[in-house]
Amino acid sequence: MPVSWRIDRLLSLMAALALAGAVPAAVAQQQEAPKRQTQKPPAKPPAKPPQAAGKPGKNDPSKIESLPPSQIGIGTLAQFAFMIDPQTSTVLLFKDADKPTHPSSMAKMMTIYIAFEEIAAGRLKPDTRFRVSERAYKMQGSRMFVELNSEVTVEDLIKGMIVLSGNDACVVIAEGLSGTEEAFAERMTKKAKELGMTGSVFKNSSGWPAEGQATTARDLALLAWHTINDFPKLYPYYAITDWTYNNIKQANRNRLLKITPGTDGLKTGHTEEGGYGQTTSAVRDGRRLILVVNGLTSMAERAQETSRLMEWGFRESTNTTILKAGDTVVEAPVWLGAQETVPLVVTRSVQMTSPTGQAPQPRMVARFDGPLPAPIVKGTKLGVAALTLPDGRVIEYPLEAGADVPRQGLVGRVATLVRHYLFGWLS
Repeated sequence: MPVSWRIDRLLSLMAALALAGAVPAAVAQQQEAPKRQTQKPPAKPPAKPPQAAGKPGKNDPSKIESLPPSQIGIGTLAQFAFMIDPQTSTVLLFKDADKPTHPSSMAKMMTIYIAFEEIAAGRLKPDTRFRVSERAYKMQGSRMFVELNSEVTVEDLIKGMIVLSGNDACVVIAEGLSGTEEAFAERMTKKAKELGMTGSVFKNSSGWPAEGQATTARDLALLAWHTINDFPKLYPYYAITDWTYNNIKQANRNRLLKITPGTDGLKTGHTEEGGYGQTTSAVRDGRRLILVVNGLTSMAERAQETSRLMEWGFRESTNTTILKAGDTVVEAPVWLGAQETVPLVVTRSVQMTSPTGQAPQPRMVARFDGPLPAPIVKGTKLGVAALTLPDGRVIEYPLEAGADVPRQGLVGRVATLVRHYLFGWLS
């Protein structure tokens, strides 16, 4: 037998034995590893996989660490964002909030506003019925599932628009109030201008994608505040968490009603062009914040990001009451009055928003045309108190007479006039 063959054979046997022993050795190392690690600090757990679409959870940490910046406030995943404290007119978050964006179903807020306006004016009643046209019945997307040619009450249509985000309900309301949806959309745009929504144009009642239809995050926040402030008795419709119509139960798409304390309404939206958006408001300890986001990538991301931003707003800022309603700002001089001065008081609380932990430094100036001629009746508006905010903006609060000041009698008026003309030059 050749020597070379024996050497090759020996090497093959050695290799086979080595391979046969490799697996048990590896297994032994894996079994012993935990014992060796018990005396060392635990290893950092691997990052959790991202949440499945539609399931609420925490934002992806990698996204949070590299959030696109905002012009005001913290960074956000939203393409457009706007947060305001309406009580002090303080903008807490601003990210391209004046750039055009798709309103999607947030356009329904204007349809609902007009319906609320009609009810408040007495021109429409909650039990008024509108007929379902074929156009309304055939609407796609989110629906209330109204029946063709049926008659639906205005109250049910309002719930259908708010809770179920029903595109069909919007068309029924639009046709019931204006005859055609096109005419109603013109009314929506006109009302937007009246409310100061300078960047909004509506082409339909539901927010269904349409050429030329646009809004801004700031405009939607303004519409939300008008809805809350103008219709306090009707706004609670926005807080309904679920509703059943035509034996179909649907949940409100505004998840913050259940997951973020203090949330009491408004509206979500989604289109392929604009992404996922939401206009929402919450109240805590008497303080309200309004938030608008748009351009997010999923329902889960919308819920997570909106909740995170709202929590940030309440946590990182606070309101301080500078003056309570009825507090005196200045004692104004009175001309020919039984008293020489009259207190000028604010008609509502004067508050200032500042970062949590920082004391506000208000700068307020009273403006009025004085001396004020007597007689003066308590409650008469006589001037304004101008509060200058840290960002340079000035907010004016009405000033009223805090007391009645009757006119002096004849003798008193003569004496005052004599003093004025004889000695006024000394003052």
